[in-house]
Amino acid sequence: MAKTIVVKQIGSPIRRPAVQRQTLIGLGLNKMNRTRELEDTPSVRGMVRKISHLVEIIEEKG
Repeated sequence: MAKTIVVKQIGSPIRRPAVQRQTLIGLGLNKMNRTRELEDTPSVRGMVRKISHLVEIIEEKG
């Protein structure tokens, strides 16, 4: 089974650069307090790191 991480959006994309908004949408987030379970890959980790002030990792599975 692949490793996954659960990511929750804690910050608003309002008044943020377009790149950060697009990164949120790419992760499947765009509304406050929404959570997604994503595959734990280097590309996903990089996206989370780029918008670390807008999201938090709740849980790491696997």
